[in-house]
Amino acid sequence: MAYDPCEKDALAHVPGAGLSLSEMVGRGSQARRFTNGNGTACPLPFGEISARNDEFEMQERNFLVQRPPQHFRELEERVLSHIVANSLPFQHRADFLRATTNTVLVPITVQLRNRDLSFESKQGLYSAVLDLYGRITDPGGRVIQTFEDVISRDFPESLFQASLELSSIYQRSVPLRSGLYRLDLVIKDTHNGNIGTLGTALRVPRFEQEKLDASSLILADQIEPVSTAQMAVGQFVLGAYKVRPRLSQEFSASDKLGIYLQLYNLKADEATHKTKVSVAYRIMQTKDQKEVWRAVESADHLHQGGEQLTIERLVPVNTLAPGRYSIEVTGIDLLTNETVTRSTEFSIKPASAKAPVTLRPSLY
Repeated sequence: MAYDPCEKDALAHVPGAGLSLSEMVGRGSQARRFTNGNGTACPLPFGEISARNDEFEMQERNFLVQRPPQHFRELEERVLSHIVANSLPFQHRADFLRATTNTVLVPITVQLRNRDLSFESKQGLYSAVLDLYGRITDPGGRVIQTFEDVISRDFPESLFQASLELSSIYQRSVPLRSGLYRLDLVIKDTHNGNIGTLGTALRVPRFEQEKLDASSLILADQIEPVSTAQMAVGQFVLGAYKVRPRLSQEFSASDKLGIYLQLYNLKADEATHKTKVSVAYRIMQTKDQKEVWRAVESADHLHQGGEQLTIERLVPVNTLAPGRYSIEVTGIDLLTNETVTRSTEFSIKPASAKAPVTLRPSLY
């Protein structure tokens, strides 16, 4: 694994000591070892230089040793060849949250219907196993990041038939700088060989440094706090909360509709060193923009901390008639009078929407 195979020569820097055969017969000098074009400190060989010590051969060998292992070479080839396969359909979603001043955390979520998966039964347990490969490239085709995982879902025999009406969801968070990227995903069902592919643009926003700004607005069917030990660990964990998005954006009157949003660059009062924020919520019918629900959280009811604020709350939907709606969340910095608004659409279905279950990653 050493790039220079002669770095272990303890006498290389001792004049006249440890001479090679070619140096003994006068074909080369010991000082010449340190001017080799291939970057090694090896003496001139008695014969010809072998091909394996050629400069380009050594660089390629070093690259192959240093690169990460590739478990899903077949899935990578699907991305490189741009083969479109839809025998395993799935939904996807990407959200954007500020991680540092220069980095954006991008949770990438995929969801599959259980009826599209192939389950194998063993000792009363039905199991589905999927291989997932993802690649993110810039507009020039340079690979920025790749990730792969083995994900699985198990159901006992007594619950298997009911599980086929549900969906399974999986998430992987990747850090990226702001800019335009291409996201390629390939998912393979290991039991029947069905493959689903996705190629789409990934536009990572640039968050303002001084101006009030906000993350993506996430509608979730599950929002719950996590312990300090679980923060930033595992699927769906965003800061101090576990947030499972509803990719279909469809809810029923009996469901929980959760809102998750982060506000950035709040100003602090010079005297109290606290922020002062108000948040307004509105739900409107998409068809005629008629307002059907409104609420305001004053500064007294919001956690007053640093320059970042996390908004997480449940919205009552049991009074909404079936139809299409839009929800709007506006954050107001009362110290600077700056505002930022995020909105998205959702649907209320007459029948209870089936909540997805989480796909569990497993080890290679």
